[in-house]
Amino acid sequence: MIHRYEAPCMDLQQIHQSGQCFRMVPLPEDTYPSEAKNGYRLISGLRVLRAWQDGTSICLDCPHEDLSFWLSYLDMDRDYQAVIDSIDRENSYLTAAAMSGAGIRILRQDPWEMIITFVISQQKTIPNIRQLVEALSSRYGTVLEDGQDLGKEDDRGKANDREKENDREKENDPGRCLPPACSFPAPSQLCLASLDDLMGLKLGYRAKYIHRLCQDAVSGRLELSHLSTLDYEGAMEYLTGFYGIGKKVANCVCLFGLHHIDAFPVDTWIEKILMEQYFDRKKYRCIPKNRLCETIVEDVFGRYSGCAGIMQQYIFYYERSVRQGRE
Repeated sequence: MIHRYEAPCMDLQQIHQSGQCFRMVPLPEDTYPSEAKNGYRLISGLRVLRAWQDGTSICLDCPHEDLSFWLSYLDMDRDYQAVIDSIDRENSYLTAAAMSGAGIRILRQDPWEMIITFVISQQKTIPNIRQLVEALSSRYGTVLEDGQDLGKEDDRGKANDREKENDREKENDPGRCLPPACSFPAPSQLCLASLDDLMGLKLGYRAKYIHRLCQDAVSGRLELSHLSTLDYEGAMEYLTGFYGIGKKVANCVCLFGLHHIDAFPVDTWIEKILMEQYFDRKKYRCIPKNRLCETIVEDVFGRYSGCAGIMQQYIFYYERSVRQGRE
């Protein structure tokens, strides 16, 4: 069933490129209306959504009983225009970033999936993370839908085809093929993978973290239901007590999995922005290096209580996708 909503501050392509969700797969153009500018398949738990956009409208193709779940997942109740309007216009970089990434929303994703995903993300590019998350899902998850092969496109020249293929590999675009939809494996499924199995998926040093976290989740030491009841500070303390989860990964889980919108993950992109745009040598000369980024975040973004994590997404997207170009 197709449900249509007005969503002026939503851009599926920007969300896809924002570094928060790695299960969004571009839909082949033949599978959504020709007037739509883009379309994506999303997977969360055992649910599958097809979504596309036409102007400021978004169409959600899902069973009616799943609709409330997906509306919450897409954070449809939040007024993102009000968030943008709250930005101090004297902060020219943040203002430009918000204008550029005004279609980004913070998705309500599964905490377990976010734990493993952002453990994988350490020192990996976004395309690499997508590939590894999909490898885990296809190997150990539940098949929810078969894939689709819509045939080959008309021959438009080998050079043009090669260019398209490169772009698709870069952005995980299936072209005219849609891979099977598989759930992200639950702890009980992923714990069936041995350490050697995980190493075989080219997870490197992350494999031992994932293996231990699966054991912790199955044994009940990592209690996901308890995690979901904690506030931001409590969740950070709880998460960083587990092998393989540092402050950056924990912040990502809090923001993208637990919807603590004050979480502000600092990775290499964000650190670069903080140092290039907001570092004042005179002001911060006495701050220890290991607290420098945290202090700048508090000074610059602390005023945006209740939406600091949205600001993080704006500047991350702006720097990576607009100013520097996509990886």
